[in-house]
Amino acid sequence: MENKAIKNQNNLLTEGNIIKGLLLFSLPILIGNVFQQLYNVVDTAIIGNVLGDRALAAVGATAALYMLVIGFANGITNGFSVVLARIYGEKKEERLKQAVSTVYVLTLILSVILTVISLLGLHNILVVLKTPANILAQTEAYLRVIFTFAIITMFYNTFSGILRAIGDSKTPLYFLILSSILNVGLDILFVKGLSLGIKGAAYATVIAQIVSVVLCMVYIWKKCPLIGFHTKSLKWDSGLLKDLLLTGFSMGLMLVVVSIGSVALQSAVNSLGEQVIAAHTAARKIDDIFMLPLGTLSTACATFASQNLGAKNYDRIQKGIKAGVFLAICFSMASVLVVFMLGKPMVKMLTGTTDTVIMDNALMYMKINILFFVVLSILLVLRSSLQGVGRKLVPVLGSVVELLFKFYAVGIISNKLGYFGVCILEPIIWFVCAMMVLADFMVYINSKKSAKSLLYI
Repeated sequence: MENKAIKNQNNLLTEGNIIKGLLLFSLPILIGNVFQQLYNVVDTAIIGNVLGDRALAAVGATAALYMLVIGFANGITNGFSVVLARIYGEKKEERLKQAVSTVYVLTLILSVILTVISLLGLHNILVVLKTPANILAQTEAYLRVIFTFAIITMFYNTFSGILRAIGDSKTPLYFLILSSILNVGLDILFVKGLSLGIKGAAYATVIAQIVSVVLCMVYIWKKCPLIGFHTKSLKWDSGLLKDLLLTGFSMGLMLVVVSIGSVALQSAVNSLGEQVIAAHTAARKIDDIFMLPLGTLSTACATFASQNLGAKNYDRIQKGIKAGVFLAICFSMASVLVVFMLGKPMVKMLTGTTDTVIMDNALMYMKINILFFVVLSILLVLRSSLQGVGRKLVPVLGSVVELLFKFYAVGIISNKLGYFGVCILEPIIWFVCAMMVLADFMVYINSKKSAKSLLYI
């Protein structure tokens, strides 16, 4: 018998008003993403204000590599969630137990492999990325702590993804709020009170994430046994395993290809000096905050599309994707006003810097990028939604195109365009990739229309 509370959450996505359902489902995810982003923002703010611009640059130099490893892990767990949402939409309880148990095992195996690989190659990768010698040791120390405990991050995202797959976007939020408050306190204690430097900020983040994971485990064990680990349900099923791995790795590959491009781009930023690294760090942290609602809507649309695919609500899938794009565009237009009006005080508050070069470059990046958020809205929502309905190829190809653009642009940026080249590169990529996923979405809609017309012949 299905848990009543879970069933009501599921109805939020497969029945009723689509925009209302997306907003109610997205809001807890958005708030949770804000608090998760707070980990990084608080680290940056405390490091910038307490330890200075050099330490800020050291943390900034970790950003692209961090997203490469952690982004890949999160992409895999998001892919698992898409498969689970479809099975849940089909209302196959025993199949769901089997799939969830398999996901737990896969998460453990993959996180261990990922940790070992990332730690073994860390120093050499940072050298290849042209990390300045005066910040190399601090950068490496920070990442070693984060990567050593990558399994914690991956399991938190697995638990959150499983809960979202069954329609519960609120519970992970409650635990994340608590751990975020803990993270702020630990940041102040470790960095300022105990003078542990940027390693202290990394330890604070890890401890706070451990709290989130423990709370999720206890909640699932006591309140949602349906999505707990079931030894009896853990059976070899090549079809299920293939579905989970293909979807997980397609979404993980999509993110990792993007992150590899960002790593290449980071090498160009690193070659421009300490001031530009600090400016880019501050601008990206603020930019990431404005991207959160777009990422949230894309996550919600992927779950929405997958659940309704399982329930065979094909017309609702199309309407839901279009509603998601509309909501994302509305937010993007509001973001432009905020950045142009409040960008300077935001950079000042985050970094505490008085360096005009850092301030000017950070503002240039923010203003150029935010003007193209409407294009980014279309890209993110359609890319995730297409993954939700099982169309994996074009989203991954779009990511490959992004990778090629960034690798090609690194030399041009370093030798000719400087930091302005970094600022304009991503908006150009967004436009090209948005056209690709939009074309594939139109193919998907036309294929469904053709299939429906055949029913009346």
